[in-house]
Amino acid sequence: MNQESWKAGKHLRNAEFTQQIIAAAIRVHRKLGAGFLESIYEEALGVEFALSGIQFIRQHSIPLFYRDHQTGEHRLDFLVDGKIIVELKAITELEDIHLAIGRSYLKATNLDDGLLLNFATIPLTIKRFCRERRSNDLVPDLLP
Repeated sequence: MNQESWKAGKHLRNAEFTQQIIAAAIRVHRKLGAGFLESIYEEALGVEFALSGIQFIRQHSIPLFYRDHQTGEHRLDFLVDGKIIVELKAITELEDIHLAIGRSYLKATNLDDGLLLNFATIPLTIKRFCRERRSNDLVPDLLP
């Protein structure tokens, strides 16, 4: 994986709160280890969030739009405290596409910060990602 592409996520706006999320994920990983399906880690992390007093919505549905037309929907693994997307993986290695997908979720939700957690690795792989720019910061569409 191109490590350069992950650098933008090192300074999240919600850094202190993301540390609480990461600590919960580490507790789950230490207890379960690697080798389970993603759904097992998702269930366990939900339990850990609840025990830690972390507010979350699991499998939060977000509609996706193109030019004011709904074109589909996605389910976030976790929306934590209404402001941080947490996506889980249980795969051999994260790839750049996982970062791109995470950033697309940020854009679709108009949020700024996300975490990508891969439970299949030892130690737990933790990648922070953030929104590169807001839609109102983009150059106006020059095409009709």
